[in-house]
Amino acid sequence: MNTASTAESNVSSALARVLDRVAAACARAGRPADSVALVAVSKTHPAESVAEALAAGQWRFGENRVQEAQNKFPALRAAHPALRLHLIGALQSNKARDAVRLFDVIESLDRPSLAAAIAAAVAREGRQPELLVQVNTGDEPQKAGVARAEAEDFLRRCRDEHGLQVSGLMCIPPAEADPTPHFAFLAELAARHGLPTLSMGMSGDFEAAIAQGATHVRVGTAIFGHRPSPA
Repeated sequence: MNTASTAESNVSSALARVLDRVAAACARAGRPADSVALVAVSKTHPAESVAEALAAGQWRFGENRVQEAQNKFPALRAAHPALRLHLIGALQSNKARDAVRLFDVIESLDRPSLAAAIAAAVAREGRQPELLVQVNTGDEPQKAGVARAEAEDFLRRCRDEHGLQVSGLMCIPPAEADPTPHFAFLAELAARHGLPTLSMGMSGDFEAAIAQGATHVRVGTAIFGHRPSPA
């Protein structure tokens, strides 16, 4: 078997294993398997790896950087119009227009200046991506996301001051912490505000996120392997 065939087989089989784990976690939680969408995190992986996942039936992908996605996805989207692209990394306000043009879901809305920039870009482009507010559930100073204590006020400001249609929440719990309380906090906050989308859980903890009500899980390493080292 040549190298390309081996890579395709690896991505396809890894994707199947992750989907089996998602289905099993849903069954344990008493939820239908189709209640959770898998976002394959393709950041730093080449377009060829994304194409392999597409060939295996995966349609949702997550990227951290606008510029990387601009370089990687236009040709893939042209060949696969059903592809859905999520921005899961921090977004600079001056990149908001590019993000609104390219992404179907922006998961990292986390400050008033970005809310204003996205609102202006939506009005200018006539395109409305799905918007999720990223909550820093661990209040970690080095991590993006609105602080827990400020989340409710920020949600109101997004709606009332900026006219944004926020549909859900996203979080990344502290690396060494039990993620379950963080997922439970996010689920309760979403329920209180009538937000249907919960993006939470990654390769190491998505089963716990599904148990707490995740609607989207973001999985990269378990599908594509470890990210390539920077050149």
